[in-house]
Amino acid sequence: MPTVHFRGRQIECDRGAVLRDVLREAGEPPHNGNASWANCRGIGCCGTCAVSVEGPVTHRTKMEGWRLNFPPHEERPGLRLSCQTLVLGDLWVEKYPGLWGHKTSDGAPDTAPDECRCDVDDDALCGTDATGGRGSDDSDRE
Repeated sequence: MPTVHFRGRQIECDRGAVLRDVLREAGEPPHNGNASWANCRGIGCCGTCAVSVEGPVTHRTKMEGWRLNFPPHEERPGLRLSCQTLVLGDLWVEKYPGLWGHKTSDGAPDTAPDECRCDVDDDALCGTDATGGRGSDDSDRE
């Protein structure tokens, strides 16, 4: 069973579970402030459940790729919509400040590293390509 590390907690879940659902069921919603009730309820269009993720997850969906390229978000490795992300192994998840959770503690947008740091050998599973960047934005959930 994968373990999701979030806000100082270790949350066990089934492989293939939707990250947003895992966090909410554990009483740890992936939203900040009013976004807890003012969000798209998991269809991937609002962007308020964006989190930084390290570990094996599925590729970005089309909706997620679109949303993360639309302000206030910017395309960058590691930032994922928890509602569009399936857990494939142990994860380390961080939520940044701001309504959309897109700012680091200094107020600047997150600048995650360009390479995957998970321990999955299969690039197709962890969502990285051979260059260490994120996989294709037009991949759908498996």
